[in-house]
Amino acid sequence: MEIIEFELTQDYIELIKLLKLLNLCESGSEAKLIVDEGLVKFNNAVEFQRRKKLRKNDIVLFQDTEIRII
Repeated sequence: MEIIEFELTQDYIELIKLLKLLNLCESGSEAKLIVDEGLVKFNNAVEFQRRKKLRKNDIVLFQDTEIRII
C-alpha cells in the first residue's frame, strides 16, 4: 500500500479536489463517480459526500493508497 502524506495549507480540502490534486483520478467528473460508487473510505468508513471537508489527522483510503492529512 502506498502512503501519501498531504500537508494541508488551509483549514480543509474537499474530497474530490484532493483526489484530483494527487492525480488519483484524471478529472473532477471521474472523482465524483469514484465517490458516488463508494470506492473511497474516510476514517475507515465508506464516504459518499463528494465535497466532504478533510482536515488534519483525517485518513482517506482509495484503491491501494492511504492519504494522511497532516
